[in-house]
Amino acid sequence: MPVLPVHVLVLGGTTEARRLAENLAAPAPGVPVRFQVTTSLAGRVASPRLPPGDVRVGGFGGPEGLAAWVREHGVDVLVDATHPFAATMSRNAAEAAARAHVPLLALRRPGWVAQDGDRWHAAGSLAEAAGLLPALGERVFLTTGRMGLAAFAGLDASWFLVRSVDAPEPPCPARMEVLLGRGPFDLRGERELIRRHRIDVLVTKDSGGDATAPKLTAAREAGIPVVVVRRPPVPEGVPVARTPDEAVRWVRKLYASG
Repeated sequence: MPVLPVHVLVLGGTTEARRLAENLAAPAPGVPVRFQVTTSLAGRVASPRLPPGDVRVGGFGGPEGLAAWVREHGVDVLVDATHPFAATMSRNAAEAAARAHVPLLALRRPGWVAQDGDRWHAAGSLAEAAGLLPALGERVFLTTGRMGLAAFAGLDASWFLVRSVDAPEPPCPARMEVLLGRGPFDLRGERELIRRHRIDVLVTKDSGGDATAPKLTAAREAGIPVVVVRRPPVPEGVPVARTPDEAVRWVRKLYASG
């Protein structure tokens, strides 16, 4: 049993990671264990929303570097609460946890589920999504973030409305308008974007959650197709919590006898 407080390293950058840090940092009646929470942010967003507790920004240098940081800072539990599409970081976390011999939990919000009236087209990657577009529409609402726009750069016949938190970097589509914004987005606003820009196809990653889901409703109402990029799987053998509360229960259960 480690010396209290239990040090939890949260690989963050998501709403769920912030809520997990808040819940672990707050004392809970009847729970004898206290938690020291450190949240790690990749540093790709210029002005991130910071969680409570300690925060570090930047990479670790691969799984070896992460394992070394875990050992050096006395981390007792590792929680991968990164974006569902941060596949490299998730693989690094799994390898680092095995190297450092600490328990690992993946916190993943559930993916979206198609509703009656949806015209969804599944894609296994951004490149596959780009390949579907010429047959689906010409005016594209692209909501896959600022990374990976190179996959769409060769579609000269398409016009793109690209929404991201920070400005994208080249290579980018030749015909493109950038809309900077951070969710949550409301249905009224998403309807207006589709109408004003005459959008006839939406491209999104299956990020899940409520913050950006209204675009799916707006697309359904407008009768336009949606290309949904499937999320990568969680590394084999890693337990998964679907909500911050579920993750808190999992972490506390490790030390229930403490």
